[in-house]
Amino acid sequence: MRIEVKGRGVSVGDELRGHVERRFEKVARQVSPLAVMEVELSAERNPSIAASQVAEATLFLKGVTLRARDASEGMPHAVNLVAEEIARQVKRHRDKRRGRRTAATRPEPPAAAEAAPAAPSAASAPPVAGGPPPA
Repeated sequence: MRIEVKGRGVSVGDELRGHVERRFEKVARQVSPLAVMEVELSAERNPSIAASQVAEATLFLKGVTLRARDASEGMPHAVNLVAEEIARQVKRHRDKRRGRRTAATRPEPPAAAEAAPAAPSAASAPPVAGGPPPA
């Protein structure tokens, strides 16, 4: 998995970049090597907001895009929160796909095929339109 770390109004040093890569190693093992993750780090400028450090992660997988956004008082903690959220979403996505795959390949039970109803007989068939009414 390729990880792109961007800073919006925040300088992203080697230490912070390393922290992001360490936190997303677990996710990287669960997804394709072709997956791309964008992590955007920013800071809210409003002084009345205590949780001003914001981390946003977008994971582009084949056929689906997963997003998470979390804020905290410190940037490493915000990265930890967003990593946990993305890991939870990836696990849920994998479980869904695994469930669909097993349901599609599951063979039909033989008992259900034998118990299929036979064609209705002529005696129990409904009357044909325009025919005499039943007595």
